Amino acid sequence: MGAYILRRLLLIIPTLLGIMIINFTLVQFVPGGPIEQILAQIEGEGDVFAGIAGGGGEVEAASEDNAGRRGLPPEFIAELEKEFGFDKPPLERFLNMLWNYMRLDFGESYFRSISVIDLVLEKMPVSISLGLWSTLIAYLVSIPLGIRKAVKDGSSFDTWTSGAIIVAYAIPGFLFAILLLVLFAGGSYWQIFPLRGLTSDNWEELSLIGKIGDYFWHIALPVIASTISAFATLTLLTKNSFLDEIKKQYVITARAKGLAESRVLYGHVFRNAMLIVIAGFPSVFIGIFFSGSIIIETIFSLDGLGRLGFEAAVARDYPVIFGTLFIFGLMGLIVGIISDLMYVLVDPRIDFEKREG
Repeated sequence: MGAYILRRLLLIIPTLLGIMIINFTLVQFVPGGPIEQILAQIEGEGDVFAGIAGGGGEVEAASEDNAGRRGLPPEFIAELEKEFGFDKPPLERFLNMLWNYMRLDFGESYFRSISVIDLVLEKMPVSISLGLWSTLIAYLVSIPLGIRKAVKDGSSFDTWTSGAIIVAYAIPGFLFAILLLVLFAGGSYWQIFPLRGLTSDNWEELSLIGKIGDYFWHIALPVIASTISAFATLTLLTKNSFLDEIKKQYVITARAKGLAESRVLYGHVFRNAMLIVIAGFPSVFIGIFFSGSIIIETIFSLDGLGRLGFEAAVARDYPVIFGTLFIFGLMGLIVGIISDLMYVLVDPRIDFEKREG
């Protein structure tokens, strides 16, 4: 297992390098860089893309063309390019960026005067709250429900719960979030939950119990909205895993020996059936953590990593874009290794080295 982990760790380097090369190359052909943002603000245009006639070419070329049309001094443009590092060729900028990343120096945001690391750490609590609680609740509900559906396969309970799950899965997360706001956050009916934020304005003045209660009061609706679609996959995966195991010979033998049904299910079937479900916890968390937070954060006015990435992309804040891409890519690859270790922890019979051989 040690050799397998070592190989996976070594594969992180070329994988991250490939991710950064592809995205850095794509950025060179996207119009409207940070210099264009500043020029648009100076000219009062408001829209960075308003002055770009073409749809391609490098960001620097677009900056120079638009600067000439605006009549801004070339010295001013040259100073901006030097400040942002665009006076160097793309290859040199990319190599410098990689060298800085190797030293864990991710630079500073172009527009916020704060380091990328500090910015990520500032936004992290919101995204962790959404990802962690959504994943935990999804597992706590889906596993018992999936087991129950497997035991009652084909019954009326299995039928109507499957219908409910399909409906929940079909509802878009953002639409469900808006529905929750309208119903429970003072939209048109009840003002039960707060409309925005992760904590109240007087959070620092609250007692420890009050702070905990206030936190869960604010996070309740966003977590429900981000969890609703995760129930279907986990529940059906649990059900199918149990059904596959229940039909195997060792289960029939255990029942023939007179073992109680609960012992058969939870003493013999559970570990084998839950292998793929439990071992997939890290990847499910990362999936919710990364992909499910942008719209939810926007709707509930939560300042997390989802909004950070979106705003950085719109503003062409390249240090934030590439820094977060590198950090998240590294996290995703490490989580993949952790998922494999979870498989071995749940079932020691699994040997990835033999599988590779």
